[in-house]
Order: sequence, then structure tokens, then C-alpha cells
Amino acid sequence: MESFGHVIDGEEIFSESGQTFTSIDPYTGEAWAELPLGGTAEVDRAVAAARRAFDEGPWPRMGRAERRRIINRFCELILEHGDELALADTRDMGKPITQSRGNDVPRTADNFRFFADHALLTPAEALPMDTGHHAYTRYEPAGVVAAIAPWNFPMMLESWKVAPALAWGNTVVLKPAEDSPTSATILARLALEAGIPPGVFNVVHGYGPDSVGEALTRHPDVDRITFTGESTTGRIISAAAAANLTPVSLELGGKGANVVFEDADLDKAVAWSIRAIFTNSGQVCLAGSRLYVHRSILDAFLERFVAAAEAMVVGDPKQPATQIGPLSSQTHYEKVRRYFDTIEQEGGTAVTGSVGDGLFIHPTVVTGMPEDARHQCEEIFGPIVTVSPFDTEAEVIGLVNDSPFGLNAMLFSENLSRAHRVAAKLDVGTVWVNCFFIRDLRAPFGGVGDSGVGREGGSYSREFFTEPKAVVMQIDESA
Repeated sequence: MESFGHVIDGEEIFSESGQTFTSIDPYTGEAWAELPLGGTAEVDRAVAAARRAFDEGPWPRMGRAERRRIINRFCELILEHGDELALADTRDMGKPITQSRGNDVPRTADNFRFFADHALLTPAEALPMDTGHHAYTRYEPAGVVAAIAPWNFPMMLESWKVAPALAWGNTVVLKPAEDSPTSATILARLALEAGIPPGVFNVVHGYGPDSVGEALTRHPDVDRITFTGESTTGRIISAAAAANLTPVSLELGGKGANVVFEDADLDKAVAWSIRAIFTNSGQVCLAGSRLYVHRSILDAFLERFVAAAEAMVVGDPKQPATQIGPLSSQTHYEKVRRYFDTIEQEGGTAVTGSVGDGLFIHPTVVTGMPEDARHQCEEIFGPIVTVSPFDTEAEVIGLVNDSPFGLNAMLFSENLSRAHRVAAKLDVGTVWVNCFFIRDLRAPFGGVGDSGVGREGGSYSREFFTEPKAVVMQIDESA
């Protein structure tokens, strides 16, 4: 069994209590890594180290070009250790190795590289005044950032939080998800090797309630909290942060709608729709789990879509050919399995899909599900998609917006005017037109309603991870 520790103030350590937990490979069912189970003592130690590094250390006072140089070296090490990082995520949560190695590793490095560049190159405002004065803005680092990451894209979503925080001169305490913890320790090791000073990037392992997560969100010395995860947990974090008036950024659940109009390119729509729901076995907050297809093309679309779903390779996530791995844990499998087992009870029909051995659920396509059914309203977070017909543009806009979630949506149409018109009317944070999961890191990312609070990405991350400051100078003494 491999061992991974907390990384606090530049040292890899274990918990004072001596307690540990294990990471279970969801494909083999065997424990493969041992980690220390942190608590209040480790959180206090990590936050104190981050506070000291922020208040006294060189990182916040370092020039942005020098921070970029060190972060770029960190990116190089991430790519050099890509196989190790990818295998860690695959063994932790069952993600196919081609996805963790081919997508998550390069995007992790890209996140760090982008935000290091962005911090250096983004201008502040100069605000000339008519009163003999001149105003300008500064963006000072906010302080100690608590970053709480989910289990479905471990290193990639950790980097989405840690990268902008570090690039703008903050220090970080990262709590990775307990189901996929190991790549966080590897990243922290590489950060130290790259030259990021001790105390700047800390990792504490543990659980949420009555553990590391709760201690972090309630800590009075934490200046920012960024969280990705379930909407219920987001509400708990907001309540905890409110006691200290700590700003929070929350990227929460989703129930993404995918709309295929009658003028869509069917080949394109099918290929992207398969990716939108079955990538990472559907364990994606952005998944297109509500699929609306114009009635005139429903049969033609379903024929191709079902065939593509049935052709997906299900198996060992460590094998390059595998497209669908197991669900991430026994607990999550049981949750998704309950949705699978109640498809007919809720009024739907499974056109294809089945339960496999172990923690596998094969790609499942459901038709006939009523709009008020749990499968249509709740985030399943698994490889199950409901397909429903629609007749008019106005009707489908209403269906998409009739949800407490508003993270993202997709639409497929070759009509440019329609694409712009419909995108403007959807109550979501991101709309993909004729594609899925394509990101520009300058763009805002986040959701509305139960899908979150705030936006990150580009200047939106700058606003969150800094304290904007106005400086007003008298330049005409007679004024």
C-alpha cells in the first residue's frame, strides 16, 4: 500500500492522532493508498503556516513575473509527472486513464500557466478625474484561501482553485475529496520542488462534517473559501462562512439540459451528446443529463444515439481502450443504482443500459420520463440520460429553465440566429452551441440558483482572490 501525507509548511506529515484512512480502487475494490485522517489540529497548523507565509513570507511580496517563473516550473513538473498523477486519479475514482492522462493532466498544467500569465498581463484601471486628482486601482492578494475540491476531476478542479489563488499572491490550504485524495499530495510535493515556498501551498486530508472541511470553513484566519460540490454542502459552507463574513465562491450541482433542434447536424449532435453525458461515467456537474430532441428528428436521433452508447467500451479504467469505468465508490454506486432501479416506477423506459459487475452501470438511455419525475429533476451524477421530445422553441426554453439548477446547457442548431436567440434566454451560467466542455479560461464560470454563487475564471477570479483597492492622488495642488 502506498502512503500519502498531509503537506503542511513544506513537510509531508501524518496526523497527531495517528488515525488514517484508505483510498479504495473502485475497479478492484481493494485499498491501494493510506492517508492520514486530519482534524482540527492539522487544520490549525496548516492555516497558521499559510497565515505566516502570507504575513511574513516572500510569496505575496514577490513580483508577478517571478511568481510566474516559479509556477511555470511547477507546470513543467506536472507534465513530467503526468503518468503518476493520472494513475493516482484513476486508481482513486475509476476515471479511464485516457481521460485522466489525455485531458486532466494537460488541463491542470494549463490552469496554472494561464493564471500565472493572467496575473502578470492583466492591467488595472487608471481613472483620470476632472478635479485635479487621479485615481487608479490595485489588486492586493486577499490572504489565506481555503480550497475544497470534489472527487470527480481531482487534480483538474484543485488546480482551478489553487492556480488563481497562488498567481495573485495568496497562500492556500487545500482539502481534497476523501474519495480521491492522492493527486493533491503529489501536486504539493511538486510545488515545493518547483520553488513555491513552504506554507504557501498546504494540503490537509480528511472528511467534511466534524472534520477538516468544517474546521476550515469555520476558521477565523481564512480569508476566502472556494468550494465545488453538492448544493446541500454549499449551503452548509455558506452558513459557516457567514459567522466570520468570509467571502465564498461556490460551484455547485447541475442538471444540464441538452437541446437538439430539427436543423442540427445529427452526426455532430450525437457525438457531442454522448460526450456530454457519458464522459467520466456521467460523474460531471456539467453533464447533459436532460436531453430534449425536436419531435421531427427524435427517432433518427435516438437510433444513432443508442447505437453510440451501446458501442462504448466498459471495463478496466487502466486500459487505454476503456471509455466507461466504474462509479467512484460503493456509496455513490448505491445512490446511482437507486435511480437506475426506479426508472420504470417513475414512468420511464430504459431503451438501453444495464447494471454490470462491481460498481459498473452501463450507459443508460431513458425515454418517456415525466417532467416532474426525480430522474428529470435531481442530479443523478451517473451514466443515465433522459430523452424527451419537444415541438417549439418557446416550449423547450421553458423546459430547460424549469429547474432549480442553472449551471450550463447545450444546444445544437445550424441556424445562427436561433443559436444566439435561445442562448440569451437560457437561465444558466454557460451555454455551449454545437459543442461541449470547451473552455476559455478568461470567461466567467459558475451557475445560477442551486448551481452556485459567484463566478471564477479570468478577471472574475482576480476579483475573488484579491482585495481591490482604490488609490486617489492629488496631482494639482490648487484643486
